[in-house]
Amino acid sequence: MTEPPTSAAARPTLEAVAARAGVSRATVSRVVNGDTGVREALAEKVRHAVDELGYVPNRAARSLVTRRHDAVAVVIAEPETRVFADPFFALQLRGISKELTSRDIQLVLLLTEGRDDHERVGRYLSGGHVDGALVFSLHLDDPLPGIIQGAGVPTVFGGRPGWPDGTATSPYVDCDNRGGARAAVRHLVSLGRTRVAHITGALDQTSAVDRLDGFRDVLPEADDAYVAEGDFTPAGGERAMRELLDRCPDVDAVFAANDLSASGALRVLHERGMRVPEDVAVVGFDDMVPVAEQTSPPLTTVRQDIEEMGRLMARILLSRGGPEESVVLPTELVRRGSA
Repeated sequence: MTEPPTSAAARPTLEAVAARAGVSRATVSRVVNGDTGVREALAEKVRHAVDELGYVPNRAARSLVTRRHDAVAVVIAEPETRVFADPFFALQLRGISKELTSRDIQLVLLLTEGRDDHERVGRYLSGGHVDGALVFSLHLDDPLPGIIQGAGVPTVFGGRPGWPDGTATSPYVDCDNRGGARAAVRHLVSLGRTRVAHITGALDQTSAVDRLDGFRDVLPEADDAYVAEGDFTPAGGERAMRELLDRCPDVDAVFAANDLSASGALRVLHERGMRVPEDVAVVGFDDMVPVAEQTSPPLTTVRQDIEEMGRLMARILLSRGGPEESVVLPTELVRRGSA
């Protein structure tokens, strides 16, 4: 393969590629733009000619014709202080980035600090700068779904949006939050623990609600005193663990809604001189290895494939006319030293 020309004047054209491949200019255009309606033999000739000439598509001109920009917005409904402190977002972004990079598509990251940012995101998406949006960490009262729908861009959500049944208009990718929570609590019960508490996530998010429901599925008679609300952060886990110990000093097991909350709970238990797992067994959710393997003791947790969820979100968005069904991934209990 020859080196591509460096000057704009010497850059090969579609006509040059067509002449080299012995096909029409229209055929070259369809192959370069990813049209699947070209016979494979002709498409292969075009690809060889592109390689030989070092042809590089003019993306600006192509976007005017196809209305494609080869860019996807990733919208995270959280402030940047939360996004860059929580490994969950890094893992999901890594999965999205890998899939987009493999398709030569740019990722545009949009964060929201407040309602003014929601309007900014809506204006940006309505402006036709991207071909679609991947949206996650939504809250139940979040106006973003309606704003994004109004922008008219294809969208895939990370996590089950909190819409009433039958009203969802875009696919989503999630894990089996409720089933994973049931597995965590059943494991604690199987260890002979009889006073199992739950530290919830932020209850304005469906994942936290689903995990609380899973806890209740296994322990429907559990006293409300054994449930403390957290917010998916280490500080929230610490606060909730202190509340639980003050109300229920006899607690002998804790299921935390995520690994960060569990890490905060473990710090409080150590401060109070309680042994884990001898006095209190602890289970988290996520299996974020940088967190779960660094706690003392290492954290038993429910694994969800966060990176794969990001990849699937991008694949569904880029299917362009392919299947657009929502996907719920299975979870798995990973046993370590804390329970």
